[in-house]
Amino acid sequence: MPKKSTYSTGPFRERAVLVGVKVRSQADYWRLEDSLAELAELARAAGANPVALLTQSMNTPSPTYVGKGKMDELQLVIKREHVDTAIFDDELTPSQQKTLEDKLEIKVIDRTVLILDVFAQRARSREGRLQIELAQTEYLLPRLAGQWSHLERLGGGVGTRGPGETQIETDRRLVRRKLSQVKKELGQVRSQRGQQRQQRTGGETTIICLVGYTNAGKSAVFNKITSSKVIERNQLFSTLDTTTRRLYLPSGTGATISDTVGFVHKLPPVLVQAFTATLEEALEADLLVQIIDISSPYAAEQAQVVSDQLSDMGIGDTPRILVLNKLDLVVEGPEEPLTLDVLGQIDISGYRRVVTTSATKNWGIVDLRNAIDVVISPVDQLVESDDQKAAVNAIR
Repeated sequence: MPKKSTYSTGPFRERAVLVGVKVRSQADYWRLEDSLAELAELARAAGANPVALLTQSMNTPSPTYVGKGKMDELQLVIKREHVDTAIFDDELTPSQQKTLEDKLEIKVIDRTVLILDVFAQRARSREGRLQIELAQTEYLLPRLAGQWSHLERLGGGVGTRGPGETQIETDRRLVRRKLSQVKKELGQVRSQRGQQRQQRTGGETTIICLVGYTNAGKSAVFNKITSSKVIERNQLFSTLDTTTRRLYLPSGTGATISDTVGFVHKLPPVLVQAFTATLEEALEADLLVQIIDISSPYAAEQAQVVSDQLSDMGIGDTPRILVLNKLDLVVEGPEEPLTLDVLGQIDISGYRRVVTTSATKNWGIVDLRNAIDVVISPVDQLVESDDQKAAVNAIR
């Protein structure tokens, strides 16, 4: 029998079962299998070891997330695989979490907690830690009774980093006081950021913002285009704090360009709200440069996630350039054309320009600088989608 651990540190990682449900009445362009594959990656990033996977398809949502038969199967899997943690692919309601914990008798967390946990590990700056603390506390507030008892019983590990470990004995009044304090501090950060932006730009400089799915290579592109040394890693959410640099384009035009936090499928609303100060650069941008990892089998779905979340933030109409990054992972050289199989179902209509790059190989960086220069020029016109498609098919 393998040794069990409720902590993600040390040689033994939490053994987790991943659970996902497909509700036929709810439209979603992500396949359940693809969503769970990403959930497994998030779990590993948080320090868990996924050892089992359960899925269910149903016509309408269940008040217990899964049906009775699947609940029985889940209990058997937990015993057979010596599972420490059950991770669910959707955000659970407080009542669902409590019911599942009572029936399964192990730690139960959802995708929201998992994403918050990964963010908590990545946060380094005071602003980043404040934003994570705000998101975690707002998520936990309606779950106080069940969450505190579950933390008290299990003691820590994946999904329990942050305020939960120090606020088990607090009541709602103290938590709300903490929320007010964190919001006040973040308000000050937001004010300072606005003042810094005003000083940087004088209110007239063009603001450019890199956006994209997590681990699409935004920081690597940012470093190449600005000759900076922002930390870039092949991991989820390596960038949580916005970094801004001056950018001088081939025409001599000056601008500011910012690298921002990445998006992810089913990004928790509490996280978007908490990161308002960080995402404000995107809200204020005159041009968005959307980075896609063209080597990912989920490139089309990831591109759609970013587009949807930008629209939800109210910035769906901001001019955009599409950058198909990590070209070196799908072709042998920058002169080799992309195939339709690689491009998949990516919708390129509505983008001012489409550019292919490999930040690690320095391919296409000059093309990207030129594309930005042209798009922010007052004489630039929106390229017709048919012309764009023809251009992308011939991209080298």
